[in-house]
Amino acid sequence: MSRLANPRTLRKAVLVAGAALVVRRALRRRVQASPLWPLPALEEPTSGRPRARALRLLVTRHEEIADGVVTLRLEGHELPAWQPGAHLDLVLPSGLVRQYSLCGDPEDTSSYTVATRLIPAGEGGRGGSREVHEQLREGAEVEVRGPRNRFPLTADAPAHLFVAGGIGITPVLPMLRAAAARGSDWKLLYGGRTRASMPFLEEVEKLGAGAGRVTVVAEDTDGLPDLAAALAATAPDTAVYCCGPEGLMAAVEAALPSGRTLHLERFAPRNSADGNGPFEVELRRSGKVVDVPADSTVLAAVRAELPYISYSCEQGFCGTCQQRVLEGEIDHRDELLTDAERDDSMLICVSRARGERLVLDL
Repeated sequence: MSRLANPRTLRKAVLVAGAALVVRRALRRRVQASPLWPLPALEEPTSGRPRARALRLLVTRHEEIADGVVTLRLEGHELPAWQPGAHLDLVLPSGLVRQYSLCGDPEDTSSYTVATRLIPAGEGGRGGSREVHEQLREGAEVEVRGPRNRFPLTADAPAHLFVAGGIGITPVLPMLRAAAARGSDWKLLYGGRTRASMPFLEEVEKLGAGAGRVTVVAEDTDGLPDLAAALAATAPDTAVYCCGPEGLMAAVEAALPSGRTLHLERFAPRNSADGNGPFEVELRRSGKVVDVPADSTVLAAVRAELPYISYSCEQGFCGTCQQRVLEGEIDHRDELLTDAERDDSMLICVSRARGERLVLDL
């Protein structure tokens, strides 16, 4: 015959069971109220790439090195290694995230160096460069992510032609140093509005001194660079690296002879011949359909329904907003996804639909 439970123990057990029941009911109500309820029986969605590990670095130098261009020296301890072509994500005081190429010495593990040109609002600036120029002074701390490299220097090419426009010299500069140190066959075509506006001009001219490797073209005195002639003078299998304004990169693409490989570095979404037409997006898991106007983005439309969706740079570079596409043709405008990833996913901050409808796994 079993003994009766102690009244105090029994009372405690009843209270615990009751509390657990209340928690379960509250959780059930919260789940059922979620915009993602009920969940269809689909595979797990792509919820974006994990962000790179964040570092807090100290600004120890803020120096104007050309008209409208400043460099920042960001110091820390045992910083992650990087190779020419790499860039950092800077989280600015306002929360904006912008990408800047590393242009210092890869062997220096105590600091990173970046440079940025002030882009006025009338030229398409959205405030990021102004924050760098006005707020990231000596003594300030800044959060950075990276480094990441999607513009790596190929060491096995028989020759290199570098084409840089203005601030586009920043990812190219470490490449020039590396090519010069290896004794590689290389040339640089460097253009800008004026010589005074072209950063690192003195250094690049010294790197090519006496060998005729560097051609500098200042638009106010020399006009536009002759891209067709520079490209036509390259040997087959030359690796061509280009960074600068969109018009410069498009012109290099158009004039590239066959047999050369082209590498481009962009820090703005790619232009599309399809333009920005309106379309609709179905969020399959939530059962909702949202409209994407011509002057907005998929990210903005989705956030109106799912405000906690992950995103960061809003320029198609970090990959945080990558989402799986179940149906529809994608107009990819990012500079990050691989060809395989483009088959069934997109970065919703910049990419759009080629047709009238997309279906996302959200």
